[in-house]
Amino acid sequence: MNNISDLPGHPIWDYFSEILQIPRASGKEEKILLYLKNFAQNHNLTYLQDKPGNLLIKKNATKGKENLEIIILQSHIDMVCEKNMGTKHDFDKDPIQVQIYDGWIKADGTTLGADDGIGVASQLAILASTEIEHGSIECLFTVDEESGMTGAMELGKDLLRGKILLNLDSEDEGELFIGCAGGIDTLATFEIAYVKTPGSHTAFKLFVNGLKGGHSGDEIHKGLGNSIKILNRILWKGSKKFDLKVNNFSGGNLRNAIPREAFSTFVIPNENIQSFWTFFSEFSDTIEKEYSKTDPGLHIKLEETDLPGKVFERSFQDGLLSAIYACPHGAISMSYDIEGLVESSTNLASVKQTNNKTLEITTSQRSSVESAKTDISQMVESVFLLSGAKVKHTGSYPGWTPNTDSRILGITRSSYEKLFGKKADVKAIHAGLECGLFLKKYPELDMISFGPTIKGAHSPDERLHIESTYKFWDLLLEVLKMIPEKHKI
Repeated sequence: MNNISDLPGHPIWDYFSEILQIPRASGKEEKILLYLKNFAQNHNLTYLQDKPGNLLIKKNATKGKENLEIIILQSHIDMVCEKNMGTKHDFDKDPIQVQIYDGWIKADGTTLGADDGIGVASQLAILASTEIEHGSIECLFTVDEESGMTGAMELGKDLLRGKILLNLDSEDEGELFIGCAGGIDTLATFEIAYVKTPGSHTAFKLFVNGLKGGHSGDEIHKGLGNSIKILNRILWKGSKKFDLKVNNFSGGNLRNAIPREAFSTFVIPNENIQSFWTFFSEFSDTIEKEYSKTDPGLHIKLEETDLPGKVFERSFQDGLLSAIYACPHGAISMSYDIEGLVESSTNLASVKQTNNKTLEITTSQRSSVESAKTDISQMVESVFLLSGAKVKHTGSYPGWTPNTDSRILGITRSSYEKLFGKKADVKAIHAGLECGLFLKKYPELDMISFGPTIKGAHSPDERLHIESTYKFWDLLLEVLKMIPEKHKI
């Protein structure tokens, strides 16, 4: 069965199936916004849109529930667009193709977009229902969450009336989140210096692929392979031992995804080719063994190619490769307050060569401690400054400080225990959520985040657990029933 709408039991699947047909890359949400506006009109619901594009659809309380507190349901409408090398998919126009197996929904060679398409689908199912009892609802659909949280950063100050917000963007059923890390991006730009390719050289193209990749917040501590780091190890050592000369270097894609693929074109003096092949065979085998537990699909490939007309100038190449080697990647520190929670991390996300003139390196830092977030971003900055790059910081957003006395936390915990006969885990998350930004505009908000189980987010391995989605839906409806009257909160 590969038709999501054929799954039994809930209208959430119908809306999720429709959403998967609509392109919605970050910054390109026009089609999904039009879909949502048409949905509101077709269901006689009012909507408002603020300047950055965030959409708010309102639904009145069902009969007898008019005195309940207004509740805000929130999710983001954009998705991470990642695909495997060789997958033919245009995220600007093609629908997501899905597979259903062993209780999971997964895309065919691309990200699925359950982050946060399943949150959007749940909101639509509630807005469309004539049977679910609830107080007044405000459904907030934010834009551009994945590439910079600009929708939440620029959220209209007078858009929301509710004081309770359910963020539907978490990825572990049975866990309730009341805090998250803040983040910042550090971008380094190099002006490329070239020289003419010398004679008596042979050109090669080096590929690194087959890595799992994943979410740079949720999975940064798992020791997963970084394609940029792996590629750079080979180039750096080849440059020292075999006079390897680089023509280009490219890897990774998005700031919030651990890079899965990278490649480089370079040349080797003809007299060093045989010894380089021996080195490559042994060294690539060593690296693949290093990652045999975390990334068994890692594949490192080398093939001859056409000789380029120019290569990096030696001092520029040395500085670039040394900077990438020295740039930290992964978990930097663990929290002393919450066991098992990463406190600070950094992701070496992408290296992109543009117009053969500049090379831009994107990194992303996260921390639940604001001063530590600044410290790690400056650590990364210093690495690239030493190699002559221009460095800037962008997209800073605050963390969300946990409130263990939250009333909506109490309501959601008791609802979960009532439904499933066990207690939910209450946690903070190292990934970024929009909640900290909402609090800056609406400091009276009482918030919680929960969702179904999603694995492999931000990578083509992204998959949604079907049974946990039913539980997520049941919990959402139970919480709506338990919202107190206005004078009791």
